[in-house]
This record gives sequence, C-alpha cells and structure tokens, in this order.
Amino acid sequence: MGFKHYDVFVIGSGSAGRQVATRCAKEGMKVAIADNREYGGTCANRGCDPKKVLLNASEIIARTSNMAAVGVTEIPKIDWQALQKFKEKFVSAMPIKTEESLDKLGITMYHQSPQFIEEGLLSVEGKKVTVDKVVIASGLIPRPLHFEGAELFKTSDDFLELPALPESIIFVGGGYIAMEFAHIAARCGVDVTIIERGERVLKMFDASITGLLEEESKKIGINFIFNADVIRAEMLQKNTRVFYTRDGKEQSVKAEMVFNTSGRVPSVDMLALDKGNVATTPRGIKVNEYLQSTTNPNVYACGDVADSGSLPLTPLSSKEGRHVGVQLATGTHTKYNFPAIPTAVYTTPQLAMVGLTEDEAKEQGISYKVLSEHVPDWFSVKRLNSKNYCYKTLKGENDEILGAEILAPEASEMINLFAMAIQQKLTCTQFRETIFAYPTFASDMQSMV
Repeated sequence: MGFKHYDVFVIGSGSAGRQVATRCAKEGMKVAIADNREYGGTCANRGCDPKKVLLNASEIIARTSNMAAVGVTEIPKIDWQALQKFKEKFVSAMPIKTEESLDKLGITMYHQSPQFIEEGLLSVEGKKVTVDKVVIASGLIPRPLHFEGAELFKTSDDFLELPALPESIIFVGGGYIAMEFAHIAARCGVDVTIIERGERVLKMFDASITGLLEEESKKIGINFIFNADVIRAEMLQKNTRVFYTRDGKEQSVKAEMVFNTSGRVPSVDMLALDKGNVATTPRGIKVNEYLQSTTNPNVYACGDVADSGSLPLTPLSSKEGRHVGVQLATGTHTKYNFPAIPTAVYTTPQLAMVGLTEDEAKEQGISYKVLSEHVPDWFSVKRLNSKNYCYKTLKGENDEILGAEILAPEASEMINLFAMAIQQKLTCTQFRETIFAYPTFASDMQSMV
C-alpha cells in the first residue's frame, strides 16, 4: 500500500501558512496543512490580537490619568476577569473558523508537527506521506533559557491567560513584549521590574526616543535594571527570586511571577530539517530571493520562520505567504520585493518606525538629513495633557522620505501614512502639499518632513 501523497504540504496555520494552502487548494492542488497547536497561528490566538484587547483597557487608564488634573474627575479601574472574558470572545472562535475554512477547500489537516524522514518524505501523526513541495511557516516560539530555575519562568502565552494579576512581576528582556505587557500590568497596579542585558530597551529604535519612553514608563512605576545578565532563579514561599550579575557583582530581585521576554526563536527543532536537507540560520530557514530553501529547492519558507532579512510581522507574513502560494500555483519563480514595513510598540505613548534608521543609512552610504524634535507643545498632544511627543525623520538628498520614528499617543496610526509615502516614493514636498483633516496627528506629520 502506497503512502498518501500531497502536491503541497504546509507546516503552520498562521497567516503565512493559510495564504499558501488556500491559494494552492483553489488551483486544484492536493494540499495538507499541519499545526502542533490550535489552528490560526500566534497572532490571532496568543499574540497581536488578544494583546491589543488588553492594551485597550490600559490605554484608557493612561488617557484618563493624564486628564485627571484638567477635568476628568474619576480614573477607571480594570476588572481583569471581565476583560479576559471579553478578550476570549475574539480568540475562542479563531481555531474553529480556521479549520472550517480549510476544510471547505478540501485541505487535509493534521494536528501535529511533521518530521522529515528524507527529502520528499514526511512522518506526521504516525503516518508517512510523500510530498512534492513543503512550505514551512511554523513561526517563532519563546527563546529557551538555559540556567538553573529557568523552568520557573512563564511566557507571553501565560500572561495572556492570567485569571488574575499578581502583586508583582519581573520581565526578563526589554523588547516589544516586555514593554507592552509591563505597561498593561503597571497601569493595573502591579509592581513591575524589567531586567535587560543591554543598556536600554527596544534597541532597534533611536536611543533618544526610547529614553523618553523609559522615563514615561518609570512614572507609572516600572523599574528598569540594565546591563544585567540573569544567571539563575529560585522559588521562595510565594515569590520567585531572580539572580543576576551587574558590574561584576551578583544581585537579586524577587516577584510573585517572572516572565521570559528575552526574545523569540524559529520554531523548527521538531521538524528534523537536517533529514530534509533544509539549511537554517539562527534567524530561521535560509531562503533565497524567491523564499525558497537554499539547499532544498522543493522547500519554501515564509512568515516569521523564514530568514528573509526582514521583520517578523503578521502583515509581512501574509504577503510572503501569498507570494509563495502564487509561485507554487503557477510553477514560476518571482523575486520577492519587500515593501516599506512599519512596526509599532503598543505602549502608552506608542512607539513606531518605518523605513531606514540613521544607522542603516550610514551603513548603506546613503546621503540624508535628520529632522528631529521633541514637541510636547503641539496641540494634538497638549489637548490630551500629555508631554511625550517626538519624532525623527530621515530625508534623502532628492527630497524623498527615507524613514521615520515617532513617539506619540497615536504613533501606530501615524506611521502607516509614512509607510504609504515611502512605498509610493512621495517626496517631502508632495507629502506637505497633501491636505489632512485638522486638528489631527496626521496633520502634524507635515511638519515632520
């Protein structure tokens, strides 16, 4: 009896994997998809979407707190359990809807990660299947920690499912997840500490802008410990004590809960990629300009797990998945050209960026001019009785917009306009000549170029 055969086998049911599977199935190809967790991927089930629901409540507290001295007489409190139930409305239906949509297209679903036995042969759910093409879209997982007591650390998944908030939290790592969750927790009254091995948080952003965010974070009670390497942890009666070295000295801090927010790594260890002749780097599957494995031409990778040289973001994952799907469905090879990719940190205020940073412009030998200013007196932020509003934009020698970073209450929305301007190659002059509604944060942006 022969093995079951598929034209395309997709690993991962997030936005990238679904795009590939859907396109290929609609073209009449025999498609299978596998996931070792609930269908729908990280963003919808345990990432961007549920996080944003919780963040919305903390943003309301931030806005009303700023207005407390100028007319808002009562600052709201968060009912965490009610908020979690509200969040669950967005999350609980996703796996079922995803499976139903895939089933309607005749896509075979597996609920286990496959393993390569050899090129073109996989093992999944105790069965062997042959495949023409494999698409790896398995995403990222929390970075494993390798020191004594690491098993005491919780992850972002755990935070999103907390039935109640603890009195104190330590986040180990100062990236996106740590900063966003820290702002949620601190505004709910939790004593928050962030331990970061570097000298500041969010190192991909400009230091002058992250410095302002750090100051705002301290005002709401977040404690930062920089240049610290965590070496071990131990369980006390109620709390977890975290030991770290700083300036050559061992120190410690304790909290009721400790979270590993040290970063995320490619979710590939379970796939036995070496048997499939699929090369990897620390950033994921090594791919060429077609998002095709450099060592096995019958394997593609897209989304966060692909070392494509770009950011691990959901909108980009969808586009990469769509691109791979088109290539497989049409049998063609097309170079993937990355669009301008905005990214945002959903603290309050928000931090966002798109395009080139100053360091990247220097590395690429691109001539530029920096426009940068702290503008707490601009009307858009002054009416909110907030102080933290700044920007840094890069302007090219031909008047083009090269990049932008913004710290503002609505930075995540503002950066989209800069992304569109960069993608469409608008000059600063053209951007300034566009009419935006006033008074809005968008209208402010004309003064940033």
